[in-house]
Amino acid sequence: MSVVGDGTERGDAGVDEPGWEVDPDDEPGAAVVAAVGRQIKAWREAAGMRAAEFGTAMGYSEDLIYKVEGGRRIPRPEFMDGADGVLGAAGKLAAMKADIAEVRYPKKIRELAKLERAAVELLTYSNNSVEGLLQTSEYARALFAMRQPAYPQEEIERAVAARMARQAIFERSPAPTLGFVLEEVALRRPLGGRMVLRRQLEHLLVVGELRNVTIQVMPMDREEHAGIDGGIQLLKFKDGTAVGRSDGVFGGRPVSDPKQIWILESRTSMVRAQALNPWESRAFIEQVLGET
Repeated sequence: MSVVGDGTERGDAGVDEPGWEVDPDDEPGAAVVAAVGRQIKAWREAAGMRAAEFGTAMGYSEDLIYKVEGGRRIPRPEFMDGADGVLGAAGKLAAMKADIAEVRYPKKIRELAKLERAAVELLTYSNNSVEGLLQTSEYARALFAMRQPAYPQEEIERAVAARMARQAIFERSPAPTLGFVLEEVALRRPLGGRMVLRRQLEHLLVVGELRNVTIQVMPMDREEHAGIDGGIQLLKFKDGTAVGRSDGVFGGRPVSDPKQIWILESRTSMVRAQALNPWESRAFIEQVLGET
C-alpha cells in the first residue's frame, strides 16, 4: 500500500501541505468532513481552548485548525487521535476516523470500491497498461505522473493511495473470483523504468498464485481480438445482478441492463478464450521478466 503525505503542515508556517482538500462537488464526502469539524470545534470550546492554543498543543497552525473545524480540510487519522487526547474526548473523536477513512479518496473511486467490495466475481480486460487492481504503488505513481495536463504531486499521491486501497479486495473473505486479461504490450512497455516494470511483473506472479485469481495474457500475434474496441470491466453480485462498462460500447458508461450485460459477458468470454490460458500466461510473464 502507498501512504500519501501528511496533508497538514506542522509548526508556525501556516502553510498546509496539499492533498487533503475537500472536493466541493463531493456532497456526501463534504458533509462528513463538515460534521467531523463541528464535533472537533464543540469539544475544543467545551475544553475552554482557543483555536491558537489547540493548534499549539497539537503542533499545527491556527489556520489549519480553523480549516478542519470549518470542514474545508480532511483531518488525517493522526490528527483525530491527537485531538482526542488533547481535548479529553475519551475516544469519541478518535472513533470518527472510520467516518473519514474513505472521504480522502475521490468520489468516483469510492463508488467503484464499494461495488468491488460487494462483487462475488470481477472480470477485467485491460488494453493499455496493467489493470489498476494489479498495480504496484510505484507503477501506479508512474502512470499518474504521465498524465497530461500534468497532475499536481498531491493529486498523484491521492490517486495512488486510492488505487492501493482498492486492493483490499484480495484480502476479502469469502474471496471473490477475480479474472484479469492483460495485453502483452502492457507487460513489455517499461513505464516508469525497467526496474519499476520488473517489480510489477514480479507482483503479477505473486498475485497470480492466489487460488481465486486468474491472470491471462493476450499475445500481440493474435489475428482475432474481441476486445479491440477497448477495456472491459464486469462485476457480478450475490443476488444475480451485475454492472459493467467497456470503452467500446454504450459510450463507455456503466450499465446494468441484462441485455447490455450479456454483450459485455460475451465479449469478455471471447477475450478470455483468445488469450493464453492461466498456466501459459504465467510462463509468459516469467519469460518477459527474464528479458526485462
